[in-house]
Amino acid sequence: MGMKQAIKSLDAFPRAEEHLLQKTQSGALVSIVGLAIMAMLFFHELTYYLTTYTVHQMSVDLKRGETLPIHINMTFPSLPCDVVSVDAIDMSGKHEVDLDTNIWKLRLNSHGHIVGTEYLSDLVEKEHAAHKHDDEKEHHDDADADKKLHALGFDQEAENMIKKVKQALANGEGCRVYGVLDVQRVAGNFHISVHGLNIYVAQMIFGGATHVNVSHMIHDLSFGPKYPGLHNPLDGTVRILHDTSGTFKYYIKIVPTEYRYISKEILPTNQFSVSEYFSTMKEFDRTWPAVYFLYDLSPITVTIKEERRSFLHFITRLCAVLGGTFALTGMLDRWMYRLLEGVTKPSARGVYR
Repeated sequence: MGMKQAIKSLDAFPRAEEHLLQKTQSGALVSIVGLAIMAMLFFHELTYYLTTYTVHQMSVDLKRGETLPIHINMTFPSLPCDVVSVDAIDMSGKHEVDLDTNIWKLRLNSHGHIVGTEYLSDLVEKEHAAHKHDDEKEHHDDADADKKLHALGFDQEAENMIKKVKQALANGEGCRVYGVLDVQRVAGNFHISVHGLNIYVAQMIFGGATHVNVSHMIHDLSFGPKYPGLHNPLDGTVRILHDTSGTFKYYIKIVPTEYRYISKEILPTNQFSVSEYFSTMKEFDRTWPAVYFLYDLSPITVTIKEERRSFLHFITRLCAVLGGTFALTGMLDRWMYRLLEGVTKPSARGVYR
């Protein structure tokens, strides 16, 4: 018996007899509120446990001999597609003019609607139909223009393109360039301009470099696939020129990145930071306006890992919040009971008086 009594004395949860328990309306109200709070905290902790978080690690980039994908999606509202050219050059000395691999351009009318599609390398589109001119005076003017171009030494193909581009400029045509460039994994640049044109042809079309409008909108510029939480700083950039011309230069620092999903899948990609500079075109400048993207690679690679909190961590937090809520509602119930009891029942001292 002595042993049993000693064990009973260690009971941290003594039971009161049933007839001594008293149920009150205030206790019921506190219990309902407490249960609601505990249910809300339970679902919050469950969501917190099931949600992944990311851990960032840095190390030296050891990749060699790989290519760098550049995803481009840009609109040039004031340049017809016939004159748009994408050129690339890197530190290894590789220089490519008018790249056409996996690059397309969309002809846009003055309202920004698509009117045609072609590869970027097609500087001269094939004529689909012969346009008849009913106005004899207009036809006579075209004949005079052809004679002038012949006198300057342009062949028929160049003459057709000059007339076509001038007509496109008069109609307010623009161009949307999109696709993927695969370049060497070294510092370099790529630029979009009219550099693919013969300088004399460009002079005949625009009448000088100061009349080339390289206004542009960058819908997407990235250096690899996107991962959750990635923000490309140039997406949504709009640069519109009015009554001026010049060259835009975007200086880009690329950071190699690996994103590791909770499923152990690895996504190699890149993130970047950027600063920009604009130089106005002067009348006697020998260069032509362009949009340059000058990039360099960081020697540090960033690894981003998705991780989930441990089940033991979840149980520990759950016990803490539920136990704390239960204890707090118990204290609140006792305070409310004593307050109501003191208000509704006169003290013993008052009765004796």
